[in-house]
Amino acid sequence: MTIDINGLSHTQVQKHADDTQVKQQSESTVKATGESETGKTSTTDTVSLSDSAVRLGEIGNSVAALPVVDTEKVEAIKQAINDGSYQVDPMKVAEKLMQFESMLKPKA
Repeated sequence: MTIDINGLSHTQVQKHADDTQVKQQSESTVKATGESETGKTSTTDTVSLSDSAVRLGEIGNSVAALPVVDTEKVEAIKQAINDGSYQVDPMKVAEKLMQFESMLKPKA
């Protein structure tokens, strides 16, 4: 059975697992001997992120920088309420309530 998690296929996951295993074996050899392949003692750790992880981090930073509330829209609605021009569409409100209610019901 193949499970697709976040767009990763089984072969991509297996390749990553194989690469990780090879890297871990290499690192354990370095730890056991205290020397790298060049014969020098290794004292630095490195981390490499996949392109997807880097992109996800960038998206997270972009979203975090966005304001939580659209202040311009809030001010426009406040002004419309104050001057009496704000109109409520009861059909639209009812449709959205029904849509929300249907999402809350457990699916059988």
